[in-house]
Amino acid sequence: MLHAKTAATAALLALLATPLAAAVEKVAKIDATVDVSAISNAEAATFWANLEADLENAIAARVTDRLAVEEVKPDETGKIDGTQIKVDIREVELASAFERQLNLGDAVLVGQVTIVDDTDNTNADGYELSVSLENAQVIVPEGATLVLSTDTSGAYTRLVEAFADGIVSRLK
Repeated sequence: MLHAKTAATAALLALLATPLAAAVEKVAKIDATVDVSAISNAEAATFWANLEADLENAIAARVTDRLAVEEVKPDETGKIDGTQIKVDIREVELASAFERQLNLGDAVLVGQVTIVDDTDNTNADGYELSVSLENAQVIVPEGATLVLSTDTSGAYTRLVEAFADGIVSRLK
């Protein structure tokens, strides 16, 4: 009897430790927002200027088989048929990367991800996603320091790709 309770408890803990995933069949809208004007560091604002479009495109590239073929507009009640992926990137992390020299783990892309489905409330999710250069697998030689600049497009691209991968990995 004790063994059965232990197994049941372990199974419940494993289930609770697994992140929830939204069952997405059709992606109607992808919307990433970054308030670049809130970034006081001019170099950082320039570096991240295209982040909204780049992130939306990276996510779309990973869900092409589920993208709505036409623009989905709200019905008369204001509901959209299909899943909406909304991302709000926190600007403070974007600016702080430029205020000091970075080691591999310091550059981060952090945002609130919200999965909304107006027609199926069980198909929703919300979480904060954080991706660093380290988990984006940007390789920097030991002892070297990576400084973000307009010359580090590879690091930027890997951060965006890793963030998009993190979002799509949570969609069923």
